[in-house]
Amino acid sequence: MTDAAPAPPAGRDSLSPALRGIFFLLLAAGCAPNGPSTPESKGRGVYASYDCKRCHRIGSEGGDTGPDLTFVGFRKSPEFLALWLKDPTAWQPNTLMPNFHLNDEARAQLAAYLGTLKGEAYRGPGGAPWQKAEPVKRGAEIYRRVGCVTCHGEGGKGGYANNNAVGGKVPAVEKAREGFSRAELVRRIADGVAHPVKAAPAGPEPLLKMPAWKDALTPDEIEAVADYVLSLAPPSKDDW
Repeated sequence: MTDAAPAPPAGRDSLSPALRGIFFLLLAAGCAPNGPSTPESKGRGVYASYDCKRCHRIGSEGGDTGPDLTFVGFRKSPEFLALWLKDPTAWQPNTLMPNFHLNDEARAQLAAYLGTLKGEAYRGPGGAPWQKAEPVKRGAEIYRRVGCVTCHGEGGKGGYANNNAVGGKVPAVEKAREGFSRAELVRRIADGVAHPVKAAPAGPEPLLKMPAWKDALTPDEIEAVADYVLSLAPPSKDDW
């Protein structure tokens, strides 16, 4: 959710303690002038009340201290998100995200809201400069913006835990060129990996799975990501 403890949003300090309490209760309840109250709408209120946008971006709004959440519901399930929010360091010991000690109800609501974020806010009007950059630079930005970095790590170095996956972690991709041709890697990114190989065959399914990015990205965006991933490995003798 965030890599730094959020500070109170500007302007709230002028509220009296009673009014501030009412303000947060309304946000946490997901109150809206119109429409029914749902777990997702209440989760949006929790997101607002904890000022998650201070560190996280959705579309073009929010900070960049923590991971971009625009596609978080596309790449991670509400089940995983609820577990993560319960205690981030239990899943990823070196994470910078603090534990907000959400109660079960608020945690489930926030996970439900995050689960709705599947990239709809990704394409803003007019696009962005990186969308027309050279393939490797463009792929690097897409890798970061859509959240590949939250599983495969900075520079594709991996290290992110995954329950009952071989090695206990999401695979690193920094040496993908040693095992995949460009066409094979494009196909792997496009089709995803719905069922990662389990460390214990009789054990539970790993919670982190690679989605089929062909359902979210254009073919040329997928190719740009592949070009970026292939650029991560040291030059081979064939490059000289």
